[in-house]
Amino acid sequence: MRFSRRNFFSLAAAAAAGSRGVLSAQPPAQAPPQKQAPNLEPWTSQPQPYPYYATRSTVAIAKGDNRRKLVEDALVAIDDQIRPVLKTKKYVLIKPNCVSAVPLGTTNPDALMGVIDYLAPRFKGPIVIGEASGNTLGNFDALGYKKVISEYPRRSVTLVDFNREAKYQIVAVLDYNAHVIPVRLAARMFDTDAYIISCSVMKTHNAAIATMAVKNMVLGGPLSSPPGETPRWSDKRKFHVGVRMMQVNMMLTAQKLRPCWGAAVIDGYEGMEGNGPHAGTPVPHRIAIASTDYIAADRTGLEAMGIDPEWVGYLLFSYQIGLGQYDLNKIDIRGQKLADVKRKYLLHPDIDLQKRWMGPMEELPPRLG
Repeated sequence: MRFSRRNFFSLAAAAAAGSRGVLSAQPPAQAPPQKQAPNLEPWTSQPQPYPYYATRSTVAIAKGDNRRKLVEDALVAIDDQIRPVLKTKKYVLIKPNCVSAVPLGTTNPDALMGVIDYLAPRFKGPIVIGEASGNTLGNFDALGYKKVISEYPRRSVTLVDFNREAKYQIVAVLDYNAHVIPVRLAARMFDTDAYIISCSVMKTHNAAIATMAVKNMVLGGPLSSPPGETPRWSDKRKFHVGVRMMQVNMMLTAQKLRPCWGAAVIDGYEGMEGNGPHAGTPVPHRIAIASTDYIAADRTGLEAMGIDPEWVGYLLFSYQIGLGQYDLNKIDIRGQKLADVKRKYLLHPDIDLQKRWMGPMEELPPRLG
């Protein structure tokens, strides 16, 4: 689908079908049940109705002094999980975290080459490196992504700006007032011919507490106006609608994208703490994380950063609706032991405000009618 005002606003609504009741025979008369005391336990102590992700997941952790080799090693460690799906795909899409030209906090070219080093002996098809930032190609140039192409002269490696491609699928999110609004997500993020690899950076965030594999996909997909187009617009802004709705919107979008996810790579060679995602300070962590379960990869990353996983709403919600594994007891770690790579990242100064999504909504009376 290409951009046009008409097709953007022609979003169809689906109606939910109700179930029909069934009459049954009346049971024999019984003595009235004895009156029991009400259950006063808090809801958090009761069995939860969420479809929690039950399957065990595998995450690899590599540690060392060479970023490129770290990324390759982490992927090699889960090769048995990647290869069966990879061989069914026509091309690989690598989604870097490249929303600015600031080297710290954006995907390093060496990390991209680590991914391609892993792919080189295993996949001979085209490789696309794609992003949808406000100045995608300009950021690619500033960060030195062209050297990634020159490193593999016999391979088809291309750089793509999703905004210039102008192809999208529409998903529904909520605005600040919990009204449904449409968002345009890059069509390539839904391409079943592509093996999609999220190549993100380990860092703190000024609104979402932490950002790694999942947020890289969710907030890297919404399109913006290509350079030179007026008036300027950005569907990414539709996600920044308060700390509560932002968490919900990221979960809703992850739910749509999840069927097309391939592997997640989190580059923690030099993480970012404090005023992330653009103005923080470096952390020489010297690790890389990889998994075919994006939720499990991020959960492992949070543990390595010393961040309470209950604070990160969009990941917790994604786990609760069954998008991936968030329970460390059900994540099998390969390579380095998680306990050996833990650090304590300094969080953003607004951390207490960011955690307000955990509290009650106070905008409306608790009971109506």
